[in-house]
Amino acid sequence: MNKNIVTWNEDPAHFAKPGRRDFIRVGMLGGLGLTLGDFFRAQDAAAAQKHYDSVEGPAKSVIHVTLSGGMAAQETWDPKPDSPLEYRGPFGIVDTNVPGVALSENMRHVAKVMDKMSIVRSVAGKEADHGRASYTMFTGYRRSPAITHPSMGAVVAHEFGPRNNLPPYVAVPNAREYGGTGYLSSQYGAFGVGGDPGRGVNNFSVRDLSLPDGIDEGRFDRRRSMRQAVEDHFKAMDTRADAIAAMDEFYQRAYTMIASPEAREAFELRQEKGATIKRYGETQPGLRMLLARRLVEAGVRFVTVEYGGWDHHSRIADAMNRQLPPLDQALAALIGDLDERGLLDSTIVLVSSEFGRTPKINASAGRDHYARVFSMAMAGGGLKRGYVHGASDATSTEPEDSPVTVPDVLTTVYKQMGIVADKELMAPGARPIEIIDGGQVIPELIG
Repeated sequence: MNKNIVTWNEDPAHFAKPGRRDFIRVGMLGGLGLTLGDFFRAQDAAAAQKHYDSVEGPAKSVIHVTLSGGMAAQETWDPKPDSPLEYRGPFGIVDTNVPGVALSENMRHVAKVMDKMSIVRSVAGKEADHGRASYTMFTGYRRSPAITHPSMGAVVAHEFGPRNNLPPYVAVPNAREYGGTGYLSSQYGAFGVGGDPGRGVNNFSVRDLSLPDGIDEGRFDRRRSMRQAVEDHFKAMDTRADAIAAMDEFYQRAYTMIASPEAREAFELRQEKGATIKRYGETQPGLRMLLARRLVEAGVRFVTVEYGGWDHHSRIADAMNRQLPPLDQALAALIGDLDERGLLDSTIVLVSSEFGRTPKINASAGRDHYARVFSMAMAGGGLKRGYVHGASDATSTEPEDSPVTVPDVLTTVYKQMGIVADKELMAPGARPIEIIDGGQVIPELIG
């Protein structure tokens, strides 16, 4: 017997008058992966209100590919073939299908879909610390000891809510440290898939989307009734009504997901044709991005896809030769596949790393942290195609033309989704805080 399954008297008559021990047990809901205690603690200070009041823009969904570690633009989006060797690095270039635009030589697949993309080569940052820069990448704010801001995914969930009985915000494989809800209620948090599709199609499963061993549909429905009895008991106590309300919405979505064939199908990679899997690559980024495409196709509004390990302080040539080709193949497949399915115009693909790398190759044949100029890439959702915005100087030391900030890029993404970035949300203590403070839309990026 599965040790996580909690048993109790399942006579329906027993549900009307559950005893103290039953309240303790239902607080575990073992095999469902949901606990009342967890959500009491997480939502005790949060009022559960719906704020689904933004009007959708051309972008209905976002896939945010996060490349943690600090990817070097010189070896990817912004090569410097005419600079001295110690600046240009170990690689040559590949011409793209947009005249005059070249990428690093390990991006041969992406070069073929450049006509569907925009690259921003003049992002100017202020943080060269992984944690602080990652915080900005996810929230659009510099980290503050006074308050924690919500990530983009949480804001999108807050503004639009769920669609097609799917969570509005999904993290593949799990939410990053700064990809949380901040001062918003935890009901807007990411659904982390738990399993990693990058381990292989046949080795991937999603937590909580199937009934645990030993529980059939009838037993599942009886447990649901039991949880309702407990919820009514706590509501009658009246001391935690707001937390219960928030919890009720989360549980309802969780139960709906577990019971919904459509939701289970969205996460089922084995339904993909072998040719499609081969196109993306049976690699960590390939299968993670393929899952992201399935999710937005099914109705998920915001998906983060993590592919980390870009902190190349040494031997950057070896690291890039190993790590970049799978990303190149997967990203090109994602953009091309979305376009062929008619989804790219309604889906933004945002590719970002928390900062860039130093202009000069160091003594260990790598590059160190550098925030003064780096690159981000985008596609879809009504953004311009085949476009390069801004430029770094000849040695990637400073922006040379049209500098922008990370908040500017995120504000532009929000605009395409129909969210006004300077809208004020309510933080604890009835304190209004703008979604992003100071970010400006980049009009040149909009098609």
